[in-house]
Amino acid sequence: MSRPVPPQVIPRPPAWRPGEPAPWADVPREHRTGISVDRVLDALVSLGQRGPVPEGIGPDRVLGPTILVNETSAPAVHNVNAGVLAALFEEAGEARLILTRRSSGMRTHKGEVSFPGGRLDEGEDPASAALREAHEEIALDPSQVTLVGWIHPVMTMVSASLIMPVLATVPGRPHLVGSPQEVERVFDVALAELADPEIFHEERWRIAGRTIPATADDSFAVWFFEVSGEMIWGATARMIHELLSIVLTGKTGF
Repeated sequence: MSRPVPPQVIPRPPAWRPGEPAPWADVPREHRTGISVDRVLDALVSLGQRGPVPEGIGPDRVLGPTILVNETSAPAVHNVNAGVLAALFEEAGEARLILTRRSSGMRTHKGEVSFPGGRLDEGEDPASAALREAHEEIALDPSQVTLVGWIHPVMTMVSASLIMPVLATVPGRPHLVGSPQEVERVFDVALAELADPEIFHEERWRIAGRTIPATADDSFAVWFFEVSGEMIWGATARMIHELLSIVLTGKTGF
C-alpha cells in the first residue's frame, strides 16, 4: 500500500494576487504537441544555449527573483553552488522530462518536485555534480547521458542555493530507482503535457528582501504546474517555464 503524500508547504505571503496566463497560452495546440527532442535541441541552438555551461555564469545571470542578503538571514551566494540534471528522452514522438519528488524526511524542500541534483563537491563543476547526483538519487547511468545544453541559473527561495540546470538526453526510457533516503517518487512528464495552459498558473508575490524587476505593485511571478498528480512550483517550475518558453516562444524570459 502506498503512503499518503504529505502536502507541500508553499510559503504563500498574505500579499499575493493571481498573475498572467502562460506565455505560450496563445500558441495553437498543434504547436504545443509533437515536441520532439530534436525540436528542443534546435530551439536551444537558436538562443545560444546548446552546448556546455558557460564559464563564470553566476548571480548576474539569475532567472527570477534573487535575495538581498542584507535583508534576509540567507548567506551571500557569489557563484553557482548546485547543479541539477534536466534529462529528456523521447517516446511516441514526445520529449519527456525526468522528475523526482523529494523525500518528506529531507532537511529542506521536503516533498517538493525537483530535478535530480544537489550541491557541488569541492572542485566539481555543475554538470559533473548533476550527473553524480542523478546516479546517486535515481540510479541514472552516466554513460547513457548526453549533455546537450543549459538554462539560466535559479536562486532558491528557501536555501539560497544558486542552481545551474544542465539539459541532457538519454536514448530511451531508462530504468530508474529512487534512493529511499532522498526520493519518494521518480516520474516523467511530456513537455506537451506541461505546455497545456490549463495546468499552469501564475501568482504575483511580494516578499521583503527580494530583488525584483520594477513592477507597478512591487511583485514578482511565482509559477505552478499541476500535472501527473503533483504540484510543481519554485525553482523547478522556473526552470520548466524557461525551457517551455525557449521551445514555444523562442524567448528565455531572461
